[in-house]
Amino acid sequence: MIDFTLSEEHRLLERSVREWGQREVAPYIRENDRNHHFDRERILGGMAKLGLLGISVPQEYGGAGMDYLCLGVASEELEYVDTSLRVIMSVHAGLNCLSLLTWGTEDQKRRYLVPQAQGTKIAGYGLTEPSAGSDVRGMQTTAVKTGDRYVINGEKSWISLADVADNFLVVAWTDLEKKKQRDPSGLTAFIVERTFRGFSSGPMKEKWGILAGNTGWFKMADVEVPDANVLGKVGEGFKIAMFALDQGRYTVAAGATGLIRACRDASVTYAKERKAFGVEIGQHQLVKEMIAQMESDYQAARLLWLRSGWLKNTGQRNTRETGLAKWFATVASERAAGDAVQIHGANGYSDEYPVGRFYRNCKGAVIYEGTREIHKIMQADYLLGYRQDRPTRCELPAYGEAVKSEV
Repeated sequence: MIDFTLSEEHRLLERSVREWGQREVAPYIRENDRNHHFDRERILGGMAKLGLLGISVPQEYGGAGMDYLCLGVASEELEYVDTSLRVIMSVHAGLNCLSLLTWGTEDQKRRYLVPQAQGTKIAGYGLTEPSAGSDVRGMQTTAVKTGDRYVINGEKSWISLADVADNFLVVAWTDLEKKKQRDPSGLTAFIVERTFRGFSSGPMKEKWGILAGNTGWFKMADVEVPDANVLGKVGEGFKIAMFALDQGRYTVAAGATGLIRACRDASVTYAKERKAFGVEIGQHQLVKEMIAQMESDYQAARLLWLRSGWLKNTGQRNTRETGLAKWFATVASERAAGDAVQIHGANGYSDEYPVGRFYRNCKGAVIYEGTREIHKIMQADYLLGYRQDRPTRCELPAYGEAVKSEV
C-alpha cells in the first residue's frame, strides 16, 4: 500500500529545518547572493548540527538514520530559502554519501562516510568536464594503473563545492582502449582527497545564478590514488555515476518543489499588498491564473517526489519515477519563477524582492543532472519500450535494512 502521509518524525524535521532556515539563513541570503559569498560556517555548521549532512546515513556510520522521505523534506525546505542550500544536500548527502553507503567497502565507509555524515568533512562529485556534460562518454579524464595505485589526469568543471569539499567522488577512464570505443565499461569511480598532491581547484565566477553557493572546477595533474580508494569494482564507474544521479535528481526534484512554493508564497503576499486600477492585483483574473498554476504545479511536483521517496524507502528501483519528478519539478519551477517576476511587475526586476533571485536560481536545475531534453527522451523511451530498468546493484538499501559491504 502506498502511503504518502508524513509521520511525526517527518513533520518535526520539516519544522526544524524551516525554523533554522528562516532564522539563521534567510536574513543574510540576499547579501550573500549579491556578494557571491558562500557562508560556509553559518550554513555548513548549522546543517551539521541539525544532522542534515548525514540525514539518510545509518547511525552506525555517523548519520542521523532518517529515511529517504526525510531527505526530500529537508531538500524542499532548504530550497524554499535558497537554492544554494539545497545544492549541498544534492552533492554532499545525495550524490556522494549515498553512493559510499551503497558501493563503499567497510574501510571506505569508516574513513570517508563517517566524517562526512558527521559534518566534519564535506564531499563533492566530479563527473562533468569541459567537453562532457550530458555525453558522459565524452569524458577525457584518465586513471592509469601504476603498481598499487592509479595516476589520474583530467579536469572537472561546473562542480558544486569545488573549493569547499574535502573529498570527491571522481569518475575516470581506466581502460584507454574502451575510451576510444566510448564503451562505458571502461570507466571507474574513485575517492579523491583534496590533499592529494597534484589536486587544484578554483571558482567559476561567470555564472548568473545560485550566487550564494560555491561552484568551480578542479584539476588533477598526476594525482596518485591508492587501490583502496577505488569505489565499487574497476569498470563499474558508469553504473555508480548513474546511481549517484538517481539520488541527486531526487533531491533536485524535492528542492525545485520548494522553489515553486517560495514563488507561490511571495506572489500571494505581493498580490494582496499591491494595488492597480483601484484594487489589489490579486483581484485580477490573469494574476489569479498564474497563482493557481503555481499551486497546481506545487502539489503535482510534491506528489512526484514523495512517490520516488516511497520507492526508495521500500528498496524498489526508481530511476524512471525519479527522472520524471526531476523533469517536471524543475520545468515547473522555471514557469513559477517567471510568473512570480511577472506578478511583481517592475519590482520583480528589482533585487529588493526575492523573485528575481528565484528566477536566476531555477534555471540551473533544468540543465544539470540531466537536461529537460534528456529526461523527455528517457520518459518516451520507457513508453516506447526502448529503455528498461533491469534489476542491478544500483538500488539504495530499503530504509532500515542492514547495509552490507563488500570486503
